[in-house]
Amino acid sequence: MTLSRSEALKSAEELLVSETGPYDPNLKIDYDLVMERDGLLIVPYNSEEYLETRDSYVMLLDCWPILVNLATGHARMGKIEERELWRD
Repeated sequence: MTLSRSEALKSAEELLVSETGPYDPNLKIDYDLVMERDGLLIVPYNSEEYLETRDSYVMLLDCWPILVNLATGHARMGKIEERELWRD
């Protein structure tokens, strides 16, 4: 089974909602930068304000992308150790 891009994005969206706490800023997926590599859909996200303005002053740091395994559908938060996956 291989997930379609839309199915994988839905998994990423659901994970982002479940990982966002009540005091966190409004977080959104950066659909312009989503990419596929090594069987993973790499789904970056940041604050809604940053995505609307692209002003680096309001960009949130340490937002490692969501990684969705296209074979299994498992979505998880990326780790700093995995940054080679999205470093382009």
